[in-house]
Amino acid sequence: MTVTELAKQSGTTPHAVRYYTRMGLLSPTRNPRNGYRLYQTSEINWLRFIHQAKALGYTLHEIQEIKQDWRQGRSPCPRVREILQHRILENRRHLETLMRLQQRMEKALLQWSHMPDEDPDCQSVCHLIESISCYDETT
Repeated sequence: MTVTELAKQSGTTPHAVRYYTRMGLLSPTRNPRNGYRLYQTSEINWLRFIHQAKALGYTLHEIQEIKQDWRQGRSPCPRVREILQHRILENRRHLETLMRLQQRMEKALLQWSHMPDEDPDCQSVCHLIESISCYDETT
């Protein structure tokens, strides 16, 4: 199959196929007559795998590592679990940070609802923002 045929059969774009090929996630051969990349039907399965792994939050670099384990005959499952466990912890920390930001934003908006608009002067850009303590991480 050519790049375009593989893209159509796998539901992706030719651009994605070329990008994954450059990264080494797909392994085409070359047509000796015209130099076109030719892909085996099995590459459709790899594209599906890439799509599923990305949907679970794996990066393309991590997918490369998983494929390398598989190519070397090692089970990639331990690495897959480890990456996902690490990602869950990262996401949880990120969500907590976002929740603190959300709370600060809501508190500021409530405080600002009782404050008038003011014209800027040489001492103040926007008194609304300047009235909020940026270092108040507890709320």
